[in-house]
Amino acid sequence: MRDVTHDVPALHRRSFLKYTGALGAATAVSASLSACSSGPQSTNETGGGGGQNRTLTAVIGYGNDGSWDPTQTASAFCMAANNHIYEGLLDTDPISREPYAALATQVPADPNATSWKFTLRAGAKFHDGKPVTADDVVFVFDRILDPKTQTLAKGFFASWLKEVRKIDAQNVELVLKFPFPDGLSRLTLAKIMPKHVFSQPGGWDDAIKGKAIGSGPYRQTAHHPKSNTTFEAYPDYNGPRKPAFKKMNWLTIVDAAPRVARISGASAGAQIADNIPYANIGQLESGGLTVAGGAGMNNLFLMFNTKHKPFDDVRVRQALHYAIDTGKMIEVALKGHGKASSSFLNESNPSYRRAKTVYDYDPDKAKALLKEAGVSGLKIEILAVNVSWIVDCLPTIKASWDAIGVRTTLSPQETTAVFTKMDQKQDYQVVAAASNPNQFGLDADLIMHYNYGPENLWMQYTRWADNSVAKALFKDMDRATREPDTDKKKTMVQDYIDVVAEQAVLYPVVHNELMTAWNPQQLTGIRAQPYPGINLLQAKWA
Repeated sequence: MRDVTHDVPALHRRSFLKYTGALGAATAVSASLSACSSGPQSTNETGGGGGQNRTLTAVIGYGNDGSWDPTQTASAFCMAANNHIYEGLLDTDPISREPYAALATQVPADPNATSWKFTLRAGAKFHDGKPVTADDVVFVFDRILDPKTQTLAKGFFASWLKEVRKIDAQNVELVLKFPFPDGLSRLTLAKIMPKHVFSQPGGWDDAIKGKAIGSGPYRQTAHHPKSNTTFEAYPDYNGPRKPAFKKMNWLTIVDAAPRVARISGASAGAQIADNIPYANIGQLESGGLTVAGGAGMNNLFLMFNTKHKPFDDVRVRQALHYAIDTGKMIEVALKGHGKASSSFLNESNPSYRRAKTVYDYDPDKAKALLKEAGVSGLKIEILAVNVSWIVDCLPTIKASWDAIGVRTTLSPQETTAVFTKMDQKQDYQVVAAASNPNQFGLDADLIMHYNYGPENLWMQYTRWADNSVAKALFKDMDRATREPDTDKKKTMVQDYIDVVAEQAVLYPVVHNELMTAWNPQQLTGIRAQPYPGINLLQAKWA
């Protein structure tokens, strides 16, 4: 994608940054749906009868009060829930991200074609009983591609998708600007929504607040912001991922201790939880739970204000990366569940290549670079998000920088506070935060455009986009997007990642695992994701 943040309207930018699992969790007040005005139901529900009719209870370590609009959201909770409520023409396996036919009857035979035609699944119905038609497909894509409507999803599609046409009530055609095979897996990011519901006045506002009507295997039955969201199997669903649970109750518990408590012990009130702290893995495993990690793009990154001297000097940025004792950080803070970054991409990404510049721990080199840059007596305040694992990593950064003569102050704050300062263009030196574009996909073009691009929100934060190196980088990225040859494109991406690594404007320090825990005596078919949230579309009672 060209960028997934600059397309977010100003009203929603902070929502994107507040609620995304990519940046960690934060809470905020959100208006309840009128249909849910009775207040939160009990979040202790695990009953609903015995056997196969009992309710599955899940604990999600992120807020459920972000935007639920599928064209807009980056919320870990809401994206995970929407994957159970809505369908794309194609959806993807949550781990391999291979596309499969969802609302469409088949995956196009030629990924390199500039026209993809889809037939909708016969008998597919929305949760209000109305049939899914081509008009609904065109409605969603028109919103995404509308130049006057700024949505998060536009950044996934606008660079390569020209238009979506209705052929007849059951058939649509996607017309591409150029061959773009990666587009097939991105179709899962365009969830098909009922035009007759969301085209009504205020419809998109209702979607943001939590109104969710899709054609997927589960329908939303109640939504209580900052508490829980409930689901039930949709009896008229006739697609490829049959619902295995009659009812589901997803709790939002952002704080680690009560989240772990809810899934552990003899009186555990849930069968599965994500975002498990590393320190609790042994405790949960000794209690009979399975705890598994997903390694991917989840990372701690440093972002520099390049308009604040001396961070305009690439040698200073490089020095501060070389100075960090990543081995100690991984051992102490991440309990071994991480790797020092050797590229912007994590090592298991299909497009990974070790970057030409790798910031192996080298304090002597760091000192030499600072001296070369003419910098001494540097004082830095690290503005950091207060996500628990990030906070655990901060002391290592401080100790490392102090050791090369950089007097370092730590300033962890609520994620919302950090990025409100960014939005308000307040001065800062360095930000330490978490990111994980894997919740949108695996392709490198998407991941890199998430962070880098001339109008990208992150580049606005770094104040680097007008730099001559940046301008050349953005042109290289656009050329790679349009390159039809897969191998050439991969090499072009790897080459421009070398530039990103060398410049270290916004760059990962470590990539770490995300841990999921579940009760194997009750659930089967669970796979730990390398991004926040859970996917239960292939799970069932044990």
